[in-house]
Amino acid sequence: MKIVSIGPAFPLRGGIADFNERCTQEFLKCGHDAEIISYSLQYPSFLFPGKTQYRTGEPPENLFISSLLNSISPFSWFRVAKKIKRQKPDILCVHIWMPFFVPALATICAQVKKNKHTKIVAICHNFIPHEPRFGDKFLMSRFLKHIDMCVAMSESVMQDARAISPHIKVVQTPHPLYDTFGELVPRAQACEFLQIDESKQYILFFGLVRAYKGLDLLIDACALMKTESVHVIVAGEFYDSPHIYLERIAKHGLQHKVIVKNEFISHEQVRYYFSAADIIAQTYHTATQSGITQIAYHFEKPMLVTNVGGLSEIVPHNKVGYVCDKNPQKIADALDDFFSNNRAESFSEAVRQYKKQFAWDVFCSRILDE
Repeated sequence: MKIVSIGPAFPLRGGIADFNERCTQEFLKCGHDAEIISYSLQYPSFLFPGKTQYRTGEPPENLFISSLLNSISPFSWFRVAKKIKRQKPDILCVHIWMPFFVPALATICAQVKKNKHTKIVAICHNFIPHEPRFGDKFLMSRFLKHIDMCVAMSESVMQDARAISPHIKVVQTPHPLYDTFGELVPRAQACEFLQIDESKQYILFFGLVRAYKGLDLLIDACALMKTESVHVIVAGEFYDSPHIYLERIAKHGLQHKVIVKNEFISHEQVRYYFSAADIIAQTYHTATQSGITQIAYHFEKPMLVTNVGGLSEIVPHNKVGYVCDKNPQKIADALDDFFSNNRAESFSEAVRQYKKQFAWDVFCSRILDE
């Protein structure tokens, strides 16, 4: 099959770029002809809260990536649509996670459908944003008019899609593993690389820091914990003011127990953080699904998640980790149970077994076979 994927890719950074690249690699591995059309401009700089939209390093091997799409230039929308329409791919995969991209993507999909050959599949990372705005549902409904099938990676995303377009075909399949960050290194080596104390135990809060991700809940929970030797690593660039969280840490007197790395973590560094961590915390206020969970599964690390969105669907409680209410005391109790009862080994063994269902070939076959 000929497959074209529209979505961010190298040199753009972030979880959706990683996903797009890995998914395309799987299509190639299965013998298909696959390529990526990425963004020449993803976000205007005034709309992007981070330090940079780009990553350094070498591009992924064996991928053909064309950075052609400008999210705010209708000229580029029609140019990309014309290119794809002429190519007549069997499948066009369109990655969607924010209504901001709907004008560009809906225009392209509407034009491509005119070739009367290409099946258009929306890979929905989010449907309604974590921080919704007026008009979001209207925009997404316009996008869905041009889609043949949606792929949802959680029950909550599937429900969001059907609430907006009841007759749309939606296929639900779990978010696959993020397995592109290498393998674990010895814990001592990881701690030395990160310049942290190997004798301590660590909770890892990983990824971009935004209000909906609930770092405030984790900080408050740490203040209530009884296990003294446990520290927290916060590793990721802050998209909110870091001072809000630093003041909260200081209010609880936790400056000596919370290590803050306010920077985007490169691909090469990810494995060191997960190798040093005992448990991965996702104390989100809201969520659909999360790529962080799938990095934890890849590295076979226990998890604590809050009972929001699709997180509880893929983290069986008391088997691979904990599912908690959004309550600092409940979170603290679960973390104390984990460390005081030495549950790391049994949870990690369960993770090893449970992660088998998150294979990329399973995910891609759902796109191709439906």
